[in-house]
Amino acid sequence: MRRRLKKVPRFKNEREEFEFWSTHDSTEYIDYSKAKRVLFPKLKPSTKTISIRLPESLIEHLKLLANKRDIPYQSLLKMFLVERVEEELRTTK
Repeated sequence: MRRRLKKVPRFKNEREEFEFWSTHDSTEYIDYSKAKRVLFPKLKPSTKTISIRLPESLIEHLKLLANKRDIPYQSLLKMFLVERVEEELRTTK
């Protein structure tokens, strides 16, 4: 037996929509059994510029490793950070 879904209201802005979904159960409005997986291949995560002081020797080592992989050393540093943070998060659960 199918349950009747409520109609999703129209929102004036994102703030109004945020407040609505913060206080309502989306399963009363959306049939997730009909959902389809969507990919956004060109969507890039938001980034924030930071300043970090590293020993010059570490930067040189990063540059050597990055050169072997034919990628910029900043990209390699980000990859290393992501891998390590994910590992730490897995082991601390």
